[in-house]
Amino acid sequence: MKPDTIEATLPVIDATELRRCLGTFVTGVTVMTALDADGQPDGITANSFSSLSLDPPLIVWSLRLQSRSFQTFKNAQRFAVNILAQDQVSVSNRFATSGVKNFAEVPHTLGLGGVPLIEGCASYLECSLEATYPGGDHELFVARVERIQMNDKKPLAYGNGGYLGVEVLDKG
Repeated sequence: MKPDTIEATLPVIDATELRRCLGTFVTGVTVMTALDADGQPDGITANSFSSLSLDPPLIVWSLRLQSRSFQTFKNAQRFAVNILAQDQVSVSNRFATSGVKNFAEVPHTLGLGGVPLIEGCASYLECSLEATYPGGDHELFVARVERIQMNDKKPLAYGNGGYLGVEVLDKG
């Protein structure tokens, strides 16, 4: 059988079913923050975040091309990864909502380059953009980690369509 014949027999993947399947992979919850072209803070909830390399220290995350914050992050040379704590579900929901003035009533401090760091997070990674790559209906952002901060808080998780708590099962 020719390779193109095999591909022709593969089933079409339903986007809704794929989303449900991917949702079984539990992930952490972050809010990515940056400054827009006018120097105003912008942020968006993202769980498409992962470590990429320890040497050099690199991370990767993706953002939908149609996102309200896409241009902010496409043009930003710096951004922060705010890894949310378990008590920050409302923060996640706020930054996941389109059209909301996200930083109103959200306590934050300023990190490197004036990028907002949301108070109360489990940890922070302050980054500079290294590269972007197309990825279907998303763009991949690869960034160098320039500064980190960790707090003694349990991280917020997301899976199967809802927020989850995190508990250590094995320290081995």
